[in-house]
Amino acid sequence: MKMSKFAAYVKFKAHPGKGEALAEILLEAAEQCRTVEDCELYIVNISEEDPDTIWVTELWSDQAAHDASLQGEEAAAMIRRAMPLIAGAEPVRLKPLGGKGA
Repeated sequence: MKMSKFAAYVKFKAHPGKGEALAEILLEAAEQCRTVEDCELYIVNISEEDPDTIWVTELWSDQAAHDASLQGEEAAAMIRRAMPLIAGAEPVRLKPLGGKGA
């Protein structure tokens, strides 16, 4: 049986004035994902209304690939750097059904 793709939107709320610094770390993660075959999409967005709100849009070959991407030392180091900047996060996990890019 073929595994389903995995998608997520994650809304990060940075501490006041820390949105740009958090976005830079997330952009580093996006750059790292360029070489990960199972990562099909990783886009970092910043809210036009609130520069301390950052959205990440992800599409992965499956849930296991997403989970594995968080296990390496490089990912762990980025997470450690990002955590002090994050006031909150709201992940939305999705099951893609189709469409352009999916």
